[in-house]
Amino acid sequence: MIDLVLKKSKERSLLRRHPWVYDTAVQKVVLDSKKTAPASGETVRVVSFDGRFLAWAAYSPESTIRARCWSFKEEEVIDASWFEKKLRHAVEARACLRDRTSAVRLVFGEADGLPGLIVDQYADCLVTQFQSAGVEAHRELIADLLMEITGAKTIFDRSDAATRQREGLPIRSELLRGEEPPGRQGEGPPAAIEVVEDGVRYGVDVRVGHKTGFYVDQRESRLTAQKVAEEFRRVHGRGMRALNCFCYTGGFSLALLKGGAAEVVSVDSSQEALDMAAANARRNGFEGDCAKFVCKDVFTYLRELRDAGEKFDLVILDPPKFASNHRHVERAARAYKDINLNGLKLLLPGGQLFTFSCSGAVDVDLFQKIVAGAVFDAKVDAWAVGRFGGGIDHPLLMTYPEGEYLKGLHLLVRP
Repeated sequence: MIDLVLKKSKERSLLRRHPWVYDTAVQKVVLDSKKTAPASGETVRVVSFDGRFLAWAAYSPESTIRARCWSFKEEEVIDASWFEKKLRHAVEARACLRDRTSAVRLVFGEADGLPGLIVDQYADCLVTQFQSAGVEAHRELIADLLMEITGAKTIFDRSDAATRQREGLPIRSELLRGEEPPGRQGEGPPAAIEVVEDGVRYGVDVRVGHKTGFYVDQRESRLTAQKVAEEFRRVHGRGMRALNCFCYTGGFSLALLKGGAAEVVSVDSSQEALDMAAANARRNGFEGDCAKFVCKDVFTYLRELRDAGEKFDLVILDPPKFASNHRHVERAARAYKDINLNGLKLLLPGGQLFTFSCSGAVDVDLFQKIVAGAVFDAKVDAWAVGRFGGGIDHPLLMTYPEGEYLKGLHLLVRP
């Protein structure tokens, strides 16, 4: 067995069960007699400077996160049975969602004790992301176990995120098991896997869509949007007018229309995404003036709407990640401030704003301060009447705060 020996006092985070070991915490690697160096993804024993066992972990020679912990129990053996147990527990924990949706995150990396592994299920298709050396080393075993546990017909591997390069792993997007998923055929939106979420039908392109093809993490926020639209119609006797910025394939737009919105303007800079959004609207019978799609830069379009005096009952701001790391936080803060300021200026008295950040480097407190600054500059009074985050299939492991990447605020502008 290979030992990863930590420097003095560097064991503290592992004693608190944080699952990462940084390269700067490592004092030395003690090899067994048959080894020259641990292989990428190999299981090593992490010990303190004085030899106390701390964890079993997957070794990553090229990453600044030198090891990711599998287990803090010395008696555990990291073998096929261990992986099967972890995967079964993860799948069983999501069983409560089956009546609501056919789009579920089955495995959420560190939160499920499988650092770097993402598995999303869309109907009978699984989409995987192997984002660390440890799960990459066990890729074939994990794929076989997923097929057995879930009964899926397809596993498509979308290991194409930049995080793999930091692990010294190649970018990959390919069929891993089973049948080929639908894909683009000629002009127009690609053929899609259909999923149903809270009564709304969505098409998902697992081959080239963002992340694994769909924003599974916004399920609870979409349901809130649907309920807000229903309540608005009940109270005001009319459907709301809403603006959905960075709409991607129309998730929030469809939820609002399902709730009875009279008009939803969906904006994105990608025509391909808008083609899929329009196809999703037709899939649900939402056509005509109620669903409008605009292909423009959102920052520019918000200013155009502001200058034209347009007003909405609800504005949704769900941008892509503005800060991929802490070096980009200042720039991201300016971008969040800009869109929130202009979004607030488009609201009618009593209007509502849903605003989000999926930048892990921008924490909850900072995001709230940015939005508060936009409220002040917009010269409005606003209440925060709700907060948003990932659903039950995106749990926050309490010893791993880095897992909380999605945060959002529901603001009500006071008359």
